[in-house]
Amino acid sequence: MNHSRACERVQRGGSRHAHQTPEPGRNKSRTCRLQGETLRKQLKTAAEAAEAEEEADDDDDDMAQALDIDRWNLECEFNNTDHRTDLNGVDRLIVRRGQAFTIRLYLRSGAYQPGVSALNLIAETGPQPSEKYGTRASFGLSANVDASRWSAAVISPPGDTVALSICSAPDAPIGRYTLTLGGSGQVEFILLFNPWCPADAVYMDNEQSLEEYVLAQDGIIFRGSSKHPIPTPWNFGQFESGILDILLSAMVNCNDDRGVLLGKWTDGYEGGVSPMFWKGSLEILHNWDSQACQPVRYGQCWVFAAVGCSISRALGIPCRVVTNYNSAHDSNSNLVIERYINENGELIQSKEMIWNYHCWVESWMTRPDLKPDYNGWQASDPTPQEKSEGVYCCGPVPVKAIKEGELTFKYDAPFVFAEVNADVITYMKKKDGSTSHVISPTVVGQKISTKSVGSDAREDITHLYKYPEGSDEEREAFEKANHQNKLLHQQQNQGLHLAIKVTSEMRKGCDFDVFAVVTNNTQSEKKCRLVFGSCAVSYSGIMGGNCGFKDLLNVELTPGAERKVPLRLNYSKYGALLTEDNLIRLAVLLFDYTTKETTLTVRTIVVENPEIKVRILGEPKQNRKLAAEITLQNPLPEPLDDCCFSIEGANLTAGSVISERLNSSVDPGDDAKVKIYFTPTHSGLRKLVVDFNSSKLCHVKGYRNVIIGK
Repeated sequence: MNHSRACERVQRGGSRHAHQTPEPGRNKSRTCRLQGETLRKQLKTAAEAAEAEEEADDDDDDMAQALDIDRWNLECEFNNTDHRTDLNGVDRLIVRRGQAFTIRLYLRSGAYQPGVSALNLIAETGPQPSEKYGTRASFGLSANVDASRWSAAVISPPGDTVALSICSAPDAPIGRYTLTLGGSGQVEFILLFNPWCPADAVYMDNEQSLEEYVLAQDGIIFRGSSKHPIPTPWNFGQFESGILDILLSAMVNCNDDRGVLLGKWTDGYEGGVSPMFWKGSLEILHNWDSQACQPVRYGQCWVFAAVGCSISRALGIPCRVVTNYNSAHDSNSNLVIERYINENGELIQSKEMIWNYHCWVESWMTRPDLKPDYNGWQASDPTPQEKSEGVYCCGPVPVKAIKEGELTFKYDAPFVFAEVNADVITYMKKKDGSTSHVISPTVVGQKISTKSVGSDAREDITHLYKYPEGSDEEREAFEKANHQNKLLHQQQNQGLHLAIKVTSEMRKGCDFDVFAVVTNNTQSEKKCRLVFGSCAVSYSGIMGGNCGFKDLLNVELTPGAERKVPLRLNYSKYGALLTEDNLIRLAVLLFDYTTKETTLTVRTIVVENPEIKVRILGEPKQNRKLAAEITLQNPLPEPLDDCCFSIEGANLTAGSVISERLNSSVDPGDDAKVKIYFTPTHSGLRKLVVDFNSSKLCHVKGYRNVIIGK
């Protein structure tokens, strides 16, 4: 979904779903009665003062002389810098609501005289401006600017040049505005959210966080697995040329509107490009705009979330991309994922899945439709999965509501709650048609991650979504969610303990071992059957081909004994089966012949791509041409053909992608190396995002942080 829609949903909810405060009892303390009496007196005094001021204004209007304006200067460089919008450029006026900006008026005749000169201003936005809906405001000159409403005041001494300070209401709709200056003409400007303004719904009282969640043009999105989170660089590029104009009308998904992206998870990417192709939001948004708003093909969850983050930050809403590992997709809203396996431990596909990871965004805002406790981070999922109120969108729902199990809160709380906290029940479908329960302690919602403020490190925010697994607080949250059977399905076989161990060297192109480890914790001998399987898998849980299999019919363990069973994964077999996610699902099934119990343990591993090395040649300075020397060693036992390096970076590559293709193959063990030239346009810390693609090694990502001097 887009985040304009998110805010719109919250605003609609403020009138339709507002929290109802019970009427207080009739017995009030003396203090309360005094406070009420004082308040009534204050209101009466204020009303009388307002009436007197209105009468005075009417008298003034009779004597007022309209300013005769010849021309004006919007002071774009000063205003945009003051409003922290200068990275959008300083060729037009872009300001934030609830904060004053200054324009300079040059009078054709006469001079400004306090108390005599008048100027009527009208601010309008949208196709049918209306005072009722806040898209039209008419106001005149005041003694001082009032930051709580549209207002204007002269801040210069009398003369033929007038410095006019103008302030928008902190809840004014964002968008393109025209400002009518009496009968002298109109000026245009863009109004954005203002997270620096305490009266704005997106106010955030932390300068470092604002630098990260509004002004940072690049970042890190975490992929991989819960055991091995992999940082993927992304260029949000919200301030690059032309992006704001696109975002003022953009939607993030196109399933039920003319949105930016079309999602695809199966059957190849004909007619478009792999979601792994993208390094940033810029190319996606430019393509959408240039193709008459036809959806760009293709996106997956981290791409949807990244574009959603670009939109929010561009509009001024603090936003961050979040990754939830072992993310449940509960299609029937019962907070339970029922999964089925066959007798080899292979997953039988169903609509309800557990994704290896899933990305969404959090946006910072108040919730006038809910209790104040639920202001702050709101989760929204731009990936089109299920419909909400007839459209493909999810959220915004307060992160705190998810933690507390408040599933009646708007919007889509049950779905997000299930993503991080659903129960998982596993059944085995046997060849004879019968079904049996399998002990499989699976916890969804692990290592919920986002980029740390001010660094590329991973910040674990699991505690914001859920209480510690198995804690009393977690139980209470589940009871509040009318769901109390989590512990019933997470009991392990206390007699036999089953685990999967891996090595640290699991690199693409290499052969390596993984291990099933069985421990007998009983006082008697155990005889078991152990099935150890592996298959390629997409991050969304779709199973691929078999990468290795072992079936041991007679595994015997004495009391206290441990058995370690290796499974060799050969590149010659798994290499052609891997998806671009580089994931392999390992599953071990253990049949206890004595108790007839079946235990399953599952682990998803990431086969690592080679590292991309980036060296900056020359002294990094603003508007000075630099070279990036980029190197990748071929880790495969076969040559790489059609090798291409691409780079992009906010304020580094002028909003475009720069590519360099190799003319020859790269043999096993050899380096692919290029030099790519670029010219930084702004100083500060920037992130150069790199992609390597070839016939056998697809879309390897890398990056280099570069400090650009002035």
